[in-house]
Amino acid sequence: MALFAVIAKKAPIGISVDEFNERLAEGFKYTKEMVDKGVLKHRWILVGASAGLNIYEVDSHEHLMKVLYDSPVGSHLQFDVYPLIDPSSFNPTGTGPDAAQGS
Repeated sequence: MALFAVIAKKAPIGISVDEFNERLAEGFKYTKEMVDKGVLKHRWILVGASAGLNIYEVDSHEHLMKVLYDSPVGSHLQFDVYPLIDPSSFNPTGTGPDAAQGS
């Protein structure tokens, strides 16, 4: 499984504000489904930024893209995606038993 932080920002291109708001309401229902399925682990609203910060646990980057764009509002959001790792598995020095083999 892979963890991703996703910042989703409004980008309602090609639709009216009313249509975007309708899709946004449907998107919140879809988000609840993702929480219930265990795909969406944490979610926050970024106050003043018209954006949300969500933490997803998915099988792959491709799975994440499917989850994001299957949302009724997905095609009208801008996504900034950041892969996450557990700090205990990060080796900033590149040395020792956890370092990558080869050069």
